[in-house]
Amino acid sequence: MAKFVMLGKYSVDALKGISAERTQKGVELIEKSGGKVISKLALLGRYDLLLIVDFPGINEAMKASIALTKSTGIGFNTCAAVSVEELDKLA
Repeated sequence: MAKFVMLGKYSVDALKGISAERTQKGVELIEKSGGKVISKLALLGRYDLLLIVDFPGINEAMKASIALTKSTGIGFNTCAAVSVEELDKLA
């Protein structure tokens, strides 16, 4: 599994739908796409949400990112990520 960082930005309409139930539905959507949520954080600043997710590959990450945006109205930037230790080995 590969790590991905998903940075979310609420639309005005998406803000109105904040709930534990919607969060759970989002997690289930990620799992349906083959992913596993490692961490979920709310942020202040440019982005409102940070999800750290394991996916089998980029296709599954892209599928989940699009599906989340369509179902929640939250826009996601999804980026592949590696640990700093892995970066050191690659470099």
